[in-house]
Amino acid sequence: MLVVTTEKIEGYKIVEVKGPAFGLIVRSRGIGGDIMAGLKSLVGGEIKQYTAMLEDSRKEAMDRMIKNATEMGANAIIMMRYDSGEIGTNMSEIVAYGTAVIVEKI
Repeated sequence: MLVVTTEKIEGYKIVEVKGPAFGLIVRSRGIGGDIMAGLKSLVGGEIKQYTAMLEDSRKEAMDRMIKNATEMGANAIIMMRYDSGEIGTNMSEIVAYGTAVIVEKI
């Protein structure tokens, strides 16, 4: 599956637009992570546990978006983006989205 953040894919033409594709994941931070984050915030620096959690969440959201596009019959996704937000006090939402299309090599 080709996944790009651009409108077009160099060397390909879009022959059909299937529609929006997305992948969503909501993750909860554990109590241990919250305690470590609180301590780290006192001295500053990267909170590696959260960085790893968000990297894993983005990968999972992208995998789910690709699965969604595949089920729609697409072979590429254009204009791919991520968005994120907080739900409550300890949950993070990550969504990957783009336009599922069928492309052919020129």
